[in-house]
Amino acid sequence: MRKLIKVVALGVMALAVISCSKKDDAGKGAIGISLPSKTEARWVSDGDSMVAALKKMGYDTDLQFAQYEVPTQLSQIENMLVKGVKALVIAPIDGTTMADVLQQAKDKGIKVISYDRLIRNSGNFESYVTFDNFRVGVLQGQSIVKNLGLDQGKGPFNIEIFAGSTDDNNAHVFYAGGMSVLKPFIDSGKLVVRSKQIELNQTATPNWDGGQAQARMDNLLSAFYSNGSAHLDAVLTANDQLAIGVISSLRGVGYGSGNLKMPVVTGQDAEIPSVKAIIRGDQTSTVFKDTRALADAAAQMIDNTLQGKPVAINDTKSYNNGVKVVPTQLLTPVLVNKDNWKQVLVDDAHYYKEDQLK
Repeated sequence: MRKLIKVVALGVMALAVISCSKKDDAGKGAIGISLPSKTEARWVSDGDSMVAALKKMGYDTDLQFAQYEVPTQLSQIENMLVKGVKALVIAPIDGTTMADVLQQAKDKGIKVISYDRLIRNSGNFESYVTFDNFRVGVLQGQSIVKNLGLDQGKGPFNIEIFAGSTDDNNAHVFYAGGMSVLKPFIDSGKLVVRSKQIELNQTATPNWDGGQAQARMDNLLSAFYSNGSAHLDAVLTANDQLAIGVISSLRGVGYGSGNLKMPVVTGQDAEIPSVKAIIRGDQTSTVFKDTRALADAAAQMIDNTLQGKPVAINDTKSYNNGVKVVPTQLLTPVLVNKDNWKQVLVDDAHYYKEDQLK
């Protein structure tokens, strides 16, 4: 009888070891990642970096791109909930549309963080990780001030404004940052917006579409700058997709050739076509946001949240989403221009290889 009990006990222990082994091998579960689109290189980079970071931590991932279609994004997130993901990382196309699906996540006990773009009108998520987006706009504005010599009293100069998509909360923040620098010069007459299109709703570009930016610039040039009636000196351009569209329009009417000097053109994201444009002199600056660092921060935030560990938060005041002030981790953006692109992007960050930019 003692031998039988001993054999049974050993069997139970063996089963327990096998069970624990299977549990360990199973990993930590799946994380759903919902990003706006594959049409912008930065979102592809974000997705790849986040998948790699979470995999190192022992998670599986379900990465989906919604191609700037809100119903598609909501449907993809609902499918992730059905599949039983442990947590969600969401960069919303329209930050105001998430309330219902986040209530479903809350009911299932699924943790959620807002990534890069702020989720609005819902309290059913834990935290937000992004870059200091007001600072991004400030850097863009300062690039215009410095390159035109406004800080030295020069002017007046003509400027036009190309903001981002109003359904993206970041577009509002970029615009506010840029205008905090430029509005005093507009008010003093040192900067002149000939189109008088200054407000965000007048200057916004749906879905951050470079083609729409190009079409709008075509119209502005025809209406306010045609036949040498005035020279456009600067364009506050919210990101690189818009900048490429703006530059195409400018090139189409002769800017950058002969005596027609290319305006100061800003950007954001340090995408390869825009870095090349900076090197050849078509674009003046962009703002580099190392999406690898952002993705790593998001992965760490999710892992700490799921394990009940403290989450790195450095802003508890700035981001009121209409329901709550969202605990936020802000990363630091860096201005890139013709003088520092190699140092910042190649030598320091190892974000690109030099031959990718030639």
